[in-house]
Amino acid sequence: MKPSRQEIVSSRQLQTRVEELGRRITEDYQGRQLVLLGVLNGAFIFAADLCRAIDLDLEIDFIRVTSYGSATESSGTIQLLKEPSIDLTGKEVLLVEDIVDTGTTMAWLQEHFRKSPANTVRICSLIDKKERRIVPVDVDYIGFALDKGFLVGYGLDCAEKYRNLPAIYSLE
Repeated sequence: MKPSRQEIVSSRQLQTRVEELGRRITEDYQGRQLVLLGVLNGAFIFAADLCRAIDLDLEIDFIRVTSYGSATESSGTIQLLKEPSIDLTGKEVLLVEDIVDTGTTMAWLQEHFRKSPANTVRICSLIDKKERRIVPVDVDYIGFALDKGFLVGYGLDCAEKYRNLPAIYSLE
């Protein structure tokens, strides 16, 4: 039996918010060398839409990380499985994530890339979900601040399913 789901953010709301974020990022990074680093797998849809909403010459690449532990809890041990293939020297890095939850992975990534030759490292997350935040992390660009529910759709998954849904839903 399929779990029931309730729409939390419509596809229209997603489109509008991504366009707003794109305009803000365009303004903030005028005249600078911007690199979007999408965090796989969850951020691939958001990163694709976001990069098209940013009116700048930018570079985009993807990274992959893993944290060991159960499906619902990170152990805090993080490993970068795929490094960026773009040279980050002197560039402005914007980490693009689907959801910042406990903050463990994003804080680790931010610290990792701050040690790189990048000029700055900031975070853009589709969803900032603070209810389970363990590690403090500042998200510079937030699509939606949501606290309740197990969220799927628009790249977010449950056991690698539901990423293709056009809106964001809470599984019940």
